[in-house]
Amino acid sequence: MLNYILRRLALMVPTIFGILLISFVIIQFVPGGPVERMIAQLQGHNADATARFSGGGSDTANAAMGTTQMTGQNSAYRGAQGLDPEFVKELEKMYGFDKPAPERFFIMIKNYLSFDLGTSYNRDIKVIDLVIEKMPVSISLGLWSTLLIYLICIPLGIKKAVKDGQSFDIWTSAAIFVGYAIPSFLFAILLIIVFAGGRYFDWFPLRGIVSDDWDTYPWWKQAFDYMWHMTLPVIAVVISGFAGLTMLTKNSFLDEINKQYVLTARAKGLNDNKVLYGHVFRNAMLIVIAGFPAAFMHIFFTGSLLIEVIFSLDGLGLLGYESILNRDYPVVLGTLYIYALIGLVMTLVRDIIYVLVDPRINFESTQNG
Repeated sequence: MLNYILRRLALMVPTIFGILLISFVIIQFVPGGPVERMIAQLQGHNADATARFSGGGSDTANAAMGTTQMTGQNSAYRGAQGLDPEFVKELEKMYGFDKPAPERFFIMIKNYLSFDLGTSYNRDIKVIDLVIEKMPVSISLGLWSTLLIYLICIPLGIKKAVKDGQSFDIWTSAAIFVGYAIPSFLFAILLIIVFAGGRYFDWFPLRGIVSDDWDTYPWWKQAFDYMWHMTLPVIAVVISGFAGLTMLTKNSFLDEINKQYVLTARAKGLNDNKVLYGHVFRNAMLIVIAGFPAAFMHIFFTGSLLIEVIFSLDGLGLLGYESILNRDYPVVLGTLYIYALIGLVMTLVRDIIYVLVDPRINFESTQNG
């Protein structure tokens, strides 16, 4: 197992390199980079804005030079007419566009090895500090949603397997797939309309993860306030995650129930509960338990993005969304790097969980074969 883990860790390097390379190349063709945005802003102001920017930009330029995640646009910017060409070149140098794209890419890779993700164009804050600041919100939403999905779906899937083909199985399947068919963001809007003061009830807050004066509360009130704010976002994410795990659990148990060892156990006189939880449970739960990291990453990456935007949760999803709109490429590529790194680590954790749950699995022999 140790050799397998070392090989997987070694494969992470070219994988992340490829992800960053493809993303960097794509960004080269995205119109409206930071220099164009700055030129557009300067064109909308008087000459004092230009003078103030060029005179006070040395500190910002030094910070920006450490940020190498930029587009590959040349100095022929639309809207640059009327601006001093030397000033445009100064803007390019400030954002690091005076270097060729390959050189910028490899400087970026070198900095990323030490987790130097550069500095945000718009916030003038180190990207790694932004990621550390926003990550607890996204992890919190993803973790609570995943745990709640597992706590509900596993018992429900087992019950459906036991009642396969009966009325309970039929109507729960209908309810599950109706919930699955509704996108989480639409369900989030419905929750806001009904429960967050949209039209009917004003029971839950509409914005944020805690109240503004949360720091002044005693610990028990802080916990209640946190759960009060998280209720609607977590429900919105959970609804769309029911179907997959429930049906996976049901099918896994059905597959085990029909195997010969179960028939033998029943022939020996064991009751259904002993057969189900003493023999079937461990084998059937292998794929379900091992899928926890993947389920968490799915919610962490994709499920929480629109939910964070809708409920104004200041997490990585909202940060990435705003960064794309503002062409803040250091933040875009920095968060992508963190996402890729976490995703690859969680994939490795999934494989380790497989072995811990069922020692019969041997990835090394599988690879060698």
